[in-house]
Amino acid sequence: MHGPEILIPLIVVPILFIILPWLIFHYVTKWKAQATLTSEDENLLDELHVLARRLDDRMRTIERIIDAENPGWRHLGQDPVEDLLEDRTDRLYETAARTSRPARVRRKS
Repeated sequence: MHGPEILIPLIVVPILFIILPWLIFHYVTKWKAQATLTSEDENLLDELHVLARRLDDRMRTIERIIDAENPGWRHLGQDPVEDLLEDRTDRLYETAARTSRPARVRRKS
């Protein structure tokens, strides 16, 4: 081996066994550090969950008022396939009530 032919193994071996593993481990640790939720993120999710529950309660109240005024309003502009779909909102509330977080408990209206 003469001249530049000897440089190829001297460059390739450190790249394969030192630089490439270091680069992989460096970015793996960066990704793992960013994948966790901070306490601010958890608080934001809790606030959004409470807001969603309040909006759901408001929608249920509006639907009850409209049902009292016009009982057949749901079928006026509804797709017939939606009548066949199962309503699972009560199961979601039951599951939320069993969790340990008090913010996720269903409020009675």
